[in-house]
Amino acid sequence: QVELVESGGGLVQPGGSLRLSCAASGSIVAINAMGWYRQAPGKQRELVAAITSGGITNYVDSVKGRFTISRDNAKNTVYLQMNSLKPEDTAVYYCNADGAPAAEPWKWYNYWGQGTQVTVSS
Repeated sequence: QVELVESGGGLVQPGGSLRLSCAASGSIVAINAMGWYRQAPGKQRELVAAITSGGITNYVDSVKGRFTISRDNAKNTVYLQMNSLKPEDTAVYYCNADGAPAAEPWKWYNYWGQGTQVTVSS
């Protein structure tokens, strides 16, 4: 059983910063791409940032220059540093990863975290 456990969400004022973390736990032998998605009320879930196992990153235009995604492969953990937060960044943020579980090391599965709320408000 593989789980993605997120932490770091909360309430912050506009212009503030938050750091999200997501750790993959369980019997997993490999993780490929990891990423963060978000979903605001009444809107579709969107990809915010992604990072490959080799460190190549991609960002949605609205967060470029403000958010930074990184990962620690030894810890199977991905981070999202969010600076200069705006009210429009308010959403539930979800961690996502492509991984191969120990029980089926030849198959790749897509995993989701439970989500963490980020609220940007004065």
